[in-house]
Amino acid sequence: MAVVVVTAAVLGLLVGSFLNVVIHRVPRGESVVRPPSRCPDCGQEIRARHNVPVVGWLVLRGRCAGCGTRISVRYPLVELGTAVLFTLLALRFGPPDLPAFLYFGAIGIALALIDLDCRRLPNAIVLPSYPVLAVLLTASAGYRGDWWSLARAGIGGAALFAFYLALALAYPAGMGFGDVRLAGILGGVLGYVSWAALLIGAFGGFLLGAVAGVVVLAAGKGGRKTALPFGPFMIAAALVALFAAGPLGQAYQRLTGLT
Repeated sequence: MAVVVVTAAVLGLLVGSFLNVVIHRVPRGESVVRPPSRCPDCGQEIRARHNVPVVGWLVLRGRCAGCGTRISVRYPLVELGTAVLFTLLALRFGPPDLPAFLYFGAIGIALALIDLDCRRLPNAIVLPSYPVLAVLLTASAGYRGDWWSLARAGIGGAALFAFYLALALAYPAGMGFGDVRLAGILGGVLGYVSWAALLIGAFGGFLLGAVAGVVVLAAGKGGRKTALPFGPFMIAAALVALFAAGPLGQAYQRLTGLT
């Protein structure tokens, strides 16, 4: 188990470095493969020794080696955050489930930050994630012989997609179709875990969004009509559900006397 956790942490650093490229280039319609990583200001290619996750940023003291332009602290934070998330996922889900949840965690980070930056959930990330996660979850269910979890994932994905679609059609100004497409992925992943995870993740996004709206109002940073990207709240609630669905469900049962 320790080997799996350490491997996941190291993989998280590497994947986090790649996610920085994805977050910067995908909204611009650029390739994430070519050209190699470069400074967005002067265009100088980043040397291999400066491209080491977190360490490279520290060595450069947060500035480009070529032009001295400040490099956002978000780059190492994304790398560290991905490593931490991968570590937690490795502690929560062992093989054979882990690959699917690591993939979900990676796209979740990318989509949340892109939505915050651009108010978009790019199809280039969302749509391919359907077949990728379908294959990974099917392989996991097949290995464990747990086909009910896979069926639950299909039901959850279809149900959450339909629910968000109905909201988008009823109130187009408040719900984008990018959120609808993302909902299908979240429903599938959460449904695979449990019904409790699906319910908590489905409605937790609305709760987090409401809390954020109150904070924005209280801080005087916006009004009642201020639009906040909803994708990050959906993803945050899904991640909370992955880890907390069991304890929250047990707590609810104790409070209601159902145990």
